[in-house]
Amino acid sequence: MEPAFYNALSNLKEGIPRLAQLLQCGQASDIASWRHIVEAKLIPRFSTDFPMVAAICGGGSSGKSTLFNSLAGERLAPTGGRAGMNRRVLFAVPESLVAKTRLVSDLVEPFKADLQPLKDSAELTRPGNPLYAINRTGPKDLVLLDTPDFDTGAGGVYTNRDVTRMALEASDIFIYIFTNSNYNNRDNTDFMSKMLTGIGTRKCFLIYRVYPSFSDQEVREHAMTVADGIYGADAGKNILGIYRTDEDNRVAAGEQFMLLRPVSENAAEFDAALAAVDAPRLRLELHGSILADVFKKAENLLADARCSLDELQLYLDAFQTVQSQYVHEALKHFPMDRVMKRFARIWAKTDPAHIKFMRKTGNVIEFPLKVLIGAAGWAKARVSPGAGGPKDSADFNKKLEEDLVTAVTSLHAQAIGPQISVNGSLNDPVVRRMAESVERIRIQRKIADTQNPRAESAEQDRVLRFFVNTHPAVLAEQGRLRDQDFRSMLQSILSEKEELLDIPADMLKDLKKLADEFRSQMGLWSKISQTFWASLNVLPATAAVTYVLSTGDPVGAAGIKVKLTGLFGAKDLYALVAIPVTTQFKKADQQQLQTMLGPIAQAWFNHKLKKVQQLFEETITGTTIGKVSETIERATAEMAEMQTGMDVCAKELG
Repeated sequence: MEPAFYNALSNLKEGIPRLAQLLQCGQASDIASWRHIVEAKLIPRFSTDFPMVAAICGGGSSGKSTLFNSLAGERLAPTGGRAGMNRRVLFAVPESLVAKTRLVSDLVEPFKADLQPLKDSAELTRPGNPLYAINRTGPKDLVLLDTPDFDTGAGGVYTNRDVTRMALEASDIFIYIFTNSNYNNRDNTDFMSKMLTGIGTRKCFLIYRVYPSFSDQEVREHAMTVADGIYGADAGKNILGIYRTDEDNRVAAGEQFMLLRPVSENAAEFDAALAAVDAPRLRLELHGSILADVFKKAENLLADARCSLDELQLYLDAFQTVQSQYVHEALKHFPMDRVMKRFARIWAKTDPAHIKFMRKTGNVIEFPLKVLIGAAGWAKARVSPGAGGPKDSADFNKKLEEDLVTAVTSLHAQAIGPQISVNGSLNDPVVRRMAESVERIRIQRKIADTQNPRAESAEQDRVLRFFVNTHPAVLAEQGRLRDQDFRSMLQSILSEKEELLDIPADMLKDLKKLADEFRSQMGLWSKISQTFWASLNVLPATAAVTYVLSTGDPVGAAGIKVKLTGLFGAKDLYALVAIPVTTQFKKADQQQLQTMLGPIAQAWFNHKLKKVQQLFEETITGTTIGKVSETIERATAEMAEMQTGMDVCAKELG
């Protein structure tokens, strides 16, 4: 295996479960199973220093343990006695490899058990975890497995099938020994076929323990019967070699080891043939199908994680949009009298000398002012229907508190609820994009759309309405917020109300800047001679603006829309701010007032929106937004790293 492929697979093995945990997605059991396959059956065995593992298997009394000892070059396993005597798997590990603790543990990963040394051969006769013996004389880079009989039992119930299956799954190649009495046993060959081809096709040496009188031709014919039963038409390319070991009383008595010899002309001796096996290439061929399945599963897991990340981003967008809407909801009443009186004083300070002189002559100013009031004699010191403004400071204080309570209560309910409910303008690109994400994820997840109406279904009122489900990664934060005392949170926010009523120094600077800008533009305004300023004759503009915008008296039903841009991405939110418009005001006059009112109101909202945002985030939403943002950032980086690993694997697998 190429180092890049090995590293990529290792990173995927660690990274995909970590990503799933971060995003709280996927089935834990499926991910754990996938990780086990990569960890136990693939990665360790593709390591350059991992030895080849050969399992010796066969039916009862076929001579497995004798062959095991013969290949190991020393007597490690007990031989003789009844069939099915050995009940455990025995590893013969070269002495040079025993010191490698990682390698020894990797050998038994499929067993999910520790590999303990063999202390007494009697241990093998009792069921239990695999054992190992140090092999000091056999091949230096080959681990041998002695397996229990797989055909001991009756009535279709076999005593050692499970432990034998795990042993064979842990092996790279099989050495199958059989006799004249069982070479044509269909049940045995069916089991071997399942083991050799059902979990990735393993190659096999065939060893026929036979009487000396059998010719090599007969041995080959019987062996091919076994090969055909196991591999079918693929027998020719999967049989590594056919060897015979003749019956010998000295071998049966334990006086000497088995002698293996090839039955085909020009075939290598068994030791040479075994040493010639290219373990890395064999493993790559063996686990090709497993690798393909692992890679496909990884693709599915990453696709699920990617969708989950999109869902989390959608939740964050919806959460911040809803917060933005409630921030604006908390400030839907504009303290016109406070702000405009302060602006008027700033404006007056910047008046030219002749205007300041005119202001000193009270009759010059008072007469036009009385005329204006008389013309609008039905002016009322209250808010007109739908105007949305307070009649005085006390009224505004009350309205502000009511708005804060409503906004905080609603935002808290959304923050701990199972869904985020989003209502937004069809003209808002952010809201439209979220609605499109809802639809895309619904299709990807194959979820019936029973709650989210399509965008076009709401076009009649120009509003998009949809729901965004709470993401699993947010549940812990929701629990934390739910456990906090809501009344305390609400009181904490209301305690800052006075700061919202105040006009701080930085806002005064902004109002001063606006006044300077208005002064610089007055000479450029179109139709200035016919506008509001001219219609009031010698009345200074400041006096008119002060009266019109500071009293809060709505004269007539007309109002001005002040466009507000949200701090969190919500667009086209409007606050309706009423100003007195007499029947004598021309359209140009109204436009003049709107030109002034918009920036002044916007300056106030900009300052207060930031403050309310700060209050909401410190008390309700900040931890959730921070946690979700951090999770998205980490998951995005993890996803990019995993995709790089997938690209490396895809290139290697062709």
